[in-house]
Amino acid sequence: MTTVPIPAAAWARLTPGSELTIVKLAPDGREAARYPGRINDRPAPAGWISARAVWAHHEINLDGLPMIPGDRIDEYFSATTWFNAFQVLAPSGVPRGWYANVTYPPTIVGEATGPALVWHDLYLDVIVLPNGVVTVRDEDELAASGLRQHEPGLHRRILESRDLILHNVRHHRFPFDQRGD
Repeated sequence: MTTVPIPAAAWARLTPGSELTIVKLAPDGREAARYPGRINDRPAPAGWISARAVWAHHEINLDGLPMIPGDRIDEYFSATTWFNAFQVLAPSGVPRGWYANVTYPPTIVGEATGPALVWHDLYLDVIVLPNGVVTVRDEDELAASGLRQHEPGLHRRILESRDLILHNVRHHRFPFDQRGD
């Protein structure tokens, strides 16, 4: 993949309707997923963008959060925040729940096919169900990573980002104040 970094100002040029590729990197840096998305017009504060994608993989259930082929995913990314959040919606627009990832801040890169948003997963995930049940996932993977001993600053940042997600969920702060349509 030949990529060219795009300056942060490029975020402002991603207007509703703009197509992009969304690329997830696993904690070890390898590409874990690549799929098409489109910038949508969901409300987002300055520095955030919202993209819409359609779940095209097999049906899964993550701690009570189903993701079924055809589901709409409204994805929220920030160039400066160490997490992203995906609202999973049935095709009718009814919310199924939230899946938030602790990540490095994403980057926008240029590819031959157009812009790509690249985000690098950092182990911890938070599931939020419509009934208010919240689950933190993959704490065992973070513990096994050795980051606490080898990169204590990064380990601390991951835990702080998890705590920020949980705080925003509890207080219905962006992006967890968004509703399905």
